[in-house]
Amino acid sequence: MSVTEATQPAPAPAGVDLPGSLVRPWTRAGRASVGSGARSALLTARAYAALTKPRIIELLLVTTVPTMLVADPSRLPSAALIAATVAGGTLAAGGANALNMVIDRDIDRVMERTRRRPLVTGAARPGPAVVFALALEVIAFADLTVWVNLLSAVLAASAAAFYVGVYTLWLKRSSRQNIVIGGAAGAVPVLVGWSAVTGRLGAAPLVLFAVIFLWTPPHFWALAVRYRDDYGAAGVPMLPAVASLRRTARSIVVYSVLTVAASLAFAPLAHMGAVYLAAAIVSGGVFVGMSVALARRPGSRLAMKLFGYSITYVTVLFAAMAADQLIAKV
Repeated sequence: MSVTEATQPAPAPAGVDLPGSLVRPWTRAGRASVGSGARSALLTARAYAALTKPRIIELLLVTTVPTMLVADPSRLPSAALIAATVAGGTLAAGGANALNMVIDRDIDRVMERTRRRPLVTGAARPGPAVVFALALEVIAFADLTVWVNLLSAVLAASAAAFYVGVYTLWLKRSSRQNIVIGGAAGAVPVLVGWSAVTGRLGAAPLVLFAVIFLWTPPHFWALAVRYRDDYGAAGVPMLPAVASLRRTARSIVVYSVLTVAASLAFAPLAHMGAVYLAAAIVSGGVFVGMSVALARRPGSRLAMKLFGYSITYVTVLFAAMAADQLIAKV
């Protein structure tokens, strides 16, 4: 018997037809079909993962975990609690982002920044995307209710509802204050993280909420400066699309100053130490300084530099918050 014959399946008994699924994989065409199916499944999985906007979720988690570390000055939260909170927050935010993409697929088609999203390219379809998003929300609520607490579950669900209902469906296409008010949804994760550890809210987490709430407009407006023509073409009244660059830059300065002020106000309320305070002062000073530079010379180049640094600012601020408390508790 040759090697080729040895690797072939035994012939079926007379009068017996083998199912195609048993025969096809042994043929060259069958192997190609299986490989094509695997690739298709992988592309579909990637498309649905993209619906959740993973990069935005990463930023939300940067604020959630450090908040959990500072919420209770007497102890650190368990790894299990952190994992359950992060999982629930990720699923809730992912579901809201997916619904946002379903609703905005018409304007995503005309914007350079968003025209490669899955619902625009056809990699995902609206109906299944809605089912996927709602499933994520249900799982998120169950996870947080069972493994964390009801307050955290309600806060996460409220943030998702606010982002979809207030920002996406109402404000985004109707008001230049869209990201100012709608940005509140992105600040809720700090409340989820705090309540996950303490079971309640108070002045300190509300001020921390204010930090992210005030930071969101300058962060997003800086990006929108580059894409203001896209927003204009899509009919979205994002501030840079409906106001001059100089006015936009002045608004960015105001919100940057308020953000830094709120970050400093958080220090005494949460009994933060020198590590956090130094980081808040230095990184905040750079944030305001870059905003002022943009106001003096409005333009896309400086705006994009500010956008990039705004992410660094939040990361440094919350990392310093975590480090400050870890040092104090060791």
